[in-house]
Amino acid sequence: MLWSAMEGEVVARFGKGDELRGAEFVGVDLRGARFVEADLSGVVMRGVEMREVDIDAPWIAHGESFFRVNGVDVTAFVEGELDRRFPGRAERRAVDPDGLRAAWGAVERAWGAVLERVAGMPNGTVDVSVDGEWSFAQTLRHLVHATDLWFGKAVLQVEEPFHPLGQPYDDRELGGSVAATSTPPYGEVLEARAGRVAMVRDYIATVTPEVLDAECTNPHNPDHPETVRSCLHVILEEEWEHQRFAVRDLDTIEARG
Repeated sequence: MLWSAMEGEVVARFGKGDELRGAEFVGVDLRGARFVEADLSGVVMRGVEMREVDIDAPWIAHGESFFRVNGVDVTAFVEGELDRRFPGRAERRAVDPDGLRAAWGAVERAWGAVLERVAGMPNGTVDVSVDGEWSFAQTLRHLVHATDLWFGKAVLQVEEPFHPLGQPYDDRELGGSVAATSTPPYGEVLEARAGRVAMVRDYIATVTPEVLDAECTNPHNPDHPETVRSCLHVILEEEWEHQRFAVRDLDTIEARG
């Protein structure tokens, strides 16, 4: 645990070295607390006061999990609302070649609209970080890396598929050679991104059911079975989740003027 000063107050900061599993917080004041990349699975809250709470949990709909508020499982509602807000998102779990081609087409159209929006915003917008999150340019760089990881390495089995501008999730992830704090020219980022998008598009254009069933190696965990289809699903998931993050932050940038 670290202590730091924030807006004149001394606050506690817990990091990865602190073990709080099973801890109880009774009668404590957590107003303004921020939980980043924290595992809150199985957390139980009773009699809590929650106003202006902002929760971003990309994986609430995975597996057999539930997300209950006052006894109501809101998982299906959240997923349905996200599918409504992002047309084409619901197709990300397509299983056949035609479905995957339609799903990728939806991704490209959606990102095309976002890129057009960004092009009309003030200079420097692409490098603005909102609340410590990745900037828009960094988000595109991460998608380059995600494509290299789950398509180049897992599907195509290229030994060193990583583009030098790709941004790994963190220092522990495979590949990437540009520091997370660097700001390469946006034009170069767009070029790298466009190349990776075209690579996936061309592959899906001719993929067959037999190829989709072929086994792949999970780049993070070789003991976890994957198929070409499941790897493409990961890429589609990355595309939609990071687009959601990007749109969220662009809205914030515009609201701040």
